[in-house]
Amino acid sequence: MTLRPATGDDLAAIMTLERASFPTDAWSEAMMREELASPHGWYVVDDEAGRLVGYAGLRAVKDAKDADVQTITIAEASRGRGRGRAMLRALLAEAVSRGVADVFLEVRADNPVAQALYVSEGFLEIGRKPRYYQPDDVDAVVMKLDLRGWSASAGSATRTGGSATGMDGGVCS
Repeated sequence: MTLRPATGDDLAAIMTLERASFPTDAWSEAMMREELASPHGWYVVDDEAGRLVGYAGLRAVKDAKDADVQTITIAEASRGRGRGRAMLRALLAEAVSRGVADVFLEVRADNPVAQALYVSEGFLEIGRKPRYYQPDDVDAVVMKLDLRGWSASAGSATRTGGSATGMDGGVCS
């Protein structure tokens, strides 16, 4: 798998995956275009043999001490291979480089696989937003990561031969 920063040229492929993954509450093309162009956003795509199979986004306002994971999406046929973790780690590494202290996210209460991923990286549940995801009436689980603690443990993984970000020259290991 190859991770690289997303560009405006990826918009059509991102929107195809967005609509397939979130049929009832997909972002609009205009919203996604704004996210990709925003100086506060940083998006990464997972490219497999010239085909986009995943994307993820971070919103980190300049000089802010907190950031938000906006989305992580993997094509159904490509799930379960570590792609989500690699993209999450890439987002967190970007947040570290921007001087962020805490990262927040919302995840669907009916998505235990994503919740388990976030918990395994150190996120903690800090609250719930009832009926957040519409029109499905699904609660959002609000999670927070102390990035300083994550960064310290990721750094020790790198020193022992692991990959802290999942990106080694743009190719995930």
